[in-house]
Amino acid sequence: MVCKPSKYLFLLLLLYKPSKYIEYLLEFREDKSGKNFTERKQWQKLESIVQPGDTIVFKDICRFTREAEVGYMKYMELLNKGVELIFIDNQTVSMPYIKQLLNVAKAQNLVARTSLESTVKLLLIVELDRAEQERKITVQRIKDGIEASSKRSGRATGKLDKMSDELKADIQLFIKDRSIKQIDLMQKHNISRNTLKKYIEIVKNEK
Repeated sequence: MVCKPSKYLFLLLLLYKPSKYIEYLLEFREDKSGKNFTERKQWQKLESIVQPGDTIVFKDICRFTREAEVGYMKYMELLNKGVELIFIDNQTVSMPYIKQLLNVAKAQNLVARTSLESTVKLLLIVELDRAEQERKITVQRIKDGIEASSKRSGRATGKLDKMSDELKADIQLFIKDRSIKQIDLMQKHNISRNTLKKYIEIVKNEK
């Protein structure tokens, strides 16, 4: 989301409810993973129109990026441009708080300033790395499930079985993170590509 900031910003974001005190101008939804910025059409569209003074609101930092190094560079690029990033689930990496810490650092002597600036950088990198590691763990769990799966299909031709909770969860992850391949899900759940596509459509239509 892109919005214009107000003095009620933090309270409203924590509540995550529409209000007369904050104006949401645009809303972007994207099925692509936050693994990178180059393959995300909605992100590229957003970044092309965002202006200094605008605020971009994310539900969590994973919706911004799942790649630590590139994510840090993009974060700093937007900060220097004057664009605010807000992460509802983690205000410690939201830009108002980070900018407050950096402003405090500027008022210190060289040693204290360098130490605090390094602490801020480490805070950002740790949180961005956490998001990246979560993505890798998710992908690995999918692959491990393939090796451990002993499922065999007994469905009648042309008929879909009831979707299991495990398959549904895997498809939801696949939709968000395209580093997970269809063939991984097909092998893990012992289903054909056509059957998987039908299940994917069912999950998408439930949103």
